[in-house]
Amino acid sequence: MKLQYPFMQLPVSFDAAALAAEVQAIDESEWRPHPQGYPGNDALTLVTTGGDPDSDAVAGEMQPTRHLERCPYLQQVLHSIGATWGRTRLMRLSGQAEVTPHVDVNYYWRERVRVHVPIVTQPTVRFSCGDAEINMRAGECWIFDTWRMHNVINDHALPRIHLVADTVGGLGFWQLVARARPHTRISAEWQATLVPPDPRAQPSLDFERENVPDVMTPWEVRAHVAFALAETLQHRNMPAIQQRLLTFVRDWHGLWSAYGERRDGWPRYRALLDAARRDLLAFGAADVALANTIGLMAALDGWVFNVALADRRSSADPEIRQRPGAAQPTPAAPISAATAARDPVFDRPVFIVSPPRSGSTMLFETLARAPRVFTIGDESHQLIEGVPQLSPESRGFESNRLLAADATSAMAETLRRRFYEALRDRDGRRPQPGEAVRMLEKTPKNSLRVPFLTSVFPEARFIYLYRDPRQVLSSMIEAWTSGRFRTYPQLPGWIGAPWSLLLVPGWPELIGRPLHEIVAAQWNAATRLLLDDLEALPAERVTVTRYDALVADPTAEIRRLCAATALDWDEPSLALRLSRYTVSAPAADKWRRHAAEIEAVLPSLAEQIARVERFAAAR
Repeated sequence: MKLQYPFMQLPVSFDAAALAAEVQAIDESEWRPHPQGYPGNDALTLVTTGGDPDSDAVAGEMQPTRHLERCPYLQQVLHSIGATWGRTRLMRLSGQAEVTPHVDVNYYWRERVRVHVPIVTQPTVRFSCGDAEINMRAGECWIFDTWRMHNVINDHALPRIHLVADTVGGLGFWQLVARARPHTRISAEWQATLVPPDPRAQPSLDFERENVPDVMTPWEVRAHVAFALAETLQHRNMPAIQQRLLTFVRDWHGLWSAYGERRDGWPRYRALLDAARRDLLAFGAADVALANTIGLMAALDGWVFNVALADRRSSADPEIRQRPGAAQPTPAAPISAATAARDPVFDRPVFIVSPPRSGSTMLFETLARAPRVFTIGDESHQLIEGVPQLSPESRGFESNRLLAADATSAMAETLRRRFYEALRDRDGRRPQPGEAVRMLEKTPKNSLRVPFLTSVFPEARFIYLYRDPRQVLSSMIEAWTSGRFRTYPQLPGWIGAPWSLLLVPGWPELIGRPLHEIVAAQWNAATRLLLDDLEALPAERVTVTRYDALVADPTAEIRRLCAATALDWDEPSLALRLSRYTVSAPAADKWRRHAAEIEAVLPSLAEQIARVERFAAAR
């Protein structure tokens, strides 16, 4: 939940030693690894769906586990905070470990406050949230703004253990919040009341029974959309995006008035969700960022599109499961990578790769017109980076580079399902159950992700689009100065114009450099890593096309590319259209507007340009 302050201390405190004694009495074997597999992070569940200590789900009736029932003081702690409790755990962070920086963007945490009570900790453990950083002392009670980027670092040799409890609140809870102390306010008059162990206490706790709807009410849909729009940064397409969301909310209210939660209305609800999401992607919503750097589509997917209807919920978010008794969805297809020789779901997916501003959008939008080709309708920035472990924020803004080691089995499963759920063909149709799909995808950031993509999609094929570097550099300069391609406007440590286009390894070395040197470094890094990775693949998995050949004879070049990648093509002739991301009309000599800057950096790129020419000639 978004709060007014990064951290707020509630006016209650607890006997940390007594809590630690209860925790130490629980057998070590009961601790479980973190659901996302973060190293050094494990948990012991106290409240969860059905009271199952092995469940990490957040949808369904919450009940205490056997661990909480054996900890009377922990029960008193929860009772004294006065809330209705959702998923509650003991979270342990081993020595010299950290919690990966992230924002809690999933539906469950949109309206839930996360309460922390440190049980075992050290003065050097640092909890950061946004620009603030504190040490939570043992026995204190804190809440924090989960809508800001946050993480924890334990640089001590000993572990850190917190009680971590999620709640929508309650009468007693909000009364405590009203008397809470913001972390910046130091006052001798403010005191936390100690709640000591009471062996005679028999606390009664309230647990969630309703938490994730089968069909979201129009009032909740409206609240999520309004919050997302209020957090949105400026973008050229916001008027169209805002109008489409307003239409969607009104249409949803109309269906709700006719059907409510009745199952016979579910197909119409689903059609409405799919159409709205498809239109938003077409309007460029995937490129819109929120104030905390999360993408607009990642937020809307997490709060609305993946949650508003229960028909596909378990496939959209592994933590949000069907409520007991709800109709279970029929999987559209097995999404895991094939263990056999062929991938049964993603049949030879085609990825267009190139440095930014090489014309890849024009090529993508042309090939997307092929029959039986499925795309997500736009670039996959937020679809990939919307997975917390893959976002640049969670990786310390190192770069957009992803390697095969990043494609764990769980990660591959998550990404494959996210792609599959978003796929549509040229007529807007979804894949049929059991159908192996030909997927087409492109985003310039994927020039840094070839090893990762080949691990997630074992049959991946690549079309490398090569364009005269002078034209590319000119277009990159134009993109930076237009302000339309700001990918990381709050990049830590960066000064000057907001960072635009892909984030390359070694970007801190570019701080303070002139723009023409920055874009040259982006092109050089993207090209070098892309060629390194493509040269490691079998030749039959890589096809090269030149931008000038595509422009000179688009019909012949598109037919050649389709033949090389085994795609069908049914247009007798075609004329290329300007892409949605065109800044100014293309022209062969347009680069001369920046001739002095470009000619100044070309000598430093000569070796890489020669390498590209050799690579293209060999294929």
